[in-house]
Amino acid sequence: MSMRKLIATMAAVAAVAALLGAGLLYSTSSGEAPQATFVLLDGSSRTANDFRGKVTLVNFWATSCTTCVAEMPMIVRTYEKYHSRGYETLAVAMSYDPPAYVVNFASTRKLPFAVALDNTGAVAKAWGDVKVTPTTFVVNKRGQIVKRYVGQPNFGELEKLIEELLAEA
Repeated sequence: MSMRKLIATMAAVAAVAALLGAGLLYSTSSGEAPQATFVLLDGSSRTANDFRGKVTLVNFWATSCTTCVAEMPMIVRTYEKYHSRGYETLAVAMSYDPPAYVVNFASTRKLPFAVALDNTGAVAKAWGDVKVTPTTFVVNKRGQIVKRYVGQPNFGELEKLIEELLAEA
């Protein structure tokens, strides 16, 4: 690869990374949350229906994703701030993430919310064929996806949205 092509490629990657880091690559969606089955680390399972009546953040992540690892303390803080008001978080580890790494990460960081393993990739596929991590969905009390972030969300904006959704009847 020529030096010019290498520099152009690096510049493009840096631009996308900056947008992802700023949480600017997101979309709004009003569809129903898919009814895929989440298999949790304790072996139990849940579906989106189990979260009805609560505002839920569904975060697709990987232990090998530096942005995912960096945002996890903020996801934990957000969960702790709003959980008592009817807010849930579900962290879905991607199919390529070794289960032992996920278990170790969740255990050593004492993640206070549900963590699921998507061993087959079926959950990521059902939720819009998620391939990029982190990808985060915000689901309202009626089970509708109201926001999708690709990359780290702007947590100030996210908290404002959570507050609005928690206030809904």
